[in-house]
Amino acid sequence: MLNDTTNNYLKACEDWRLKFIAMDKQQLMEKLPELKSEEDYLTLKLFGRKFGVHSQTGEIVTVEDFKPVSIVSQLNIFTLFGFVKPGAQFKDKWVPFRELNGAAPFTTAFEKHVLEPFAETFTGQIEKLSCACEILGGVKLSHSDVGYCLNSFDCIPINFLFWDGDDEFPAQGNILYDLSATDFIHVESTVSLAIEGIERLAEVAQVDIKGPLFHM
Repeated sequence: MLNDTTNNYLKACEDWRLKFIAMDKQQLMEKLPELKSEEDYLTLKLFGRKFGVHSQTGEIVTVEDFKPVSIVSQLNIFTLFGFVKPGAQFKDKWVPFRELNGAAPFTTAFEKHVLEPFAETFTGQIEKLSCACEILGGVKLSHSDVGYCLNSFDCIPINFLFWDGDDEFPAQGNILYDLSATDFIHVESTVSLAIEGIERLAEVAQVDIKGPLFHM
């Protein structure tokens, strides 16, 4: 069990684990229909990877192999559970990060530590990025050189848009959210979801992350 209180993220994870233990699980499943009860776990997918949250202990594992789960994935899962609002629904209104509720103060950091690394990582890698998006179940979009809608959680789809560079202009990336995203999760967690998405795409594409991507 996590017990390193000198690390803020580890401590936050432990705090959330304890909050989860006390949650009404049936009520949580009503707010998040994608949650499934499977034996001792509540299960859900995050960027195509299936996780299980033990109903009694709050331990999070990967369902396929029961391996340890990264801190960022754990925090994304726990903050989804903690911040989803009753009646939250997809609105089909796509906006850049800065237009999400409460996002404005984080816009500069998002551009520097999320969008720029996304563009740098996949410069000259259009085919690999496209294949990775397909493998993760993305739905192809018509705009940009490579554009796909990927489910982070089923309730929070995210559009990843990429334009490759040339001799005159560097590559560019953009990430769009449905306006409902902050009805499901804290605005700061929309940032970590984008980061996790980029890391998953790079992992599947077998390319190295480039640029100042924020890491937990």
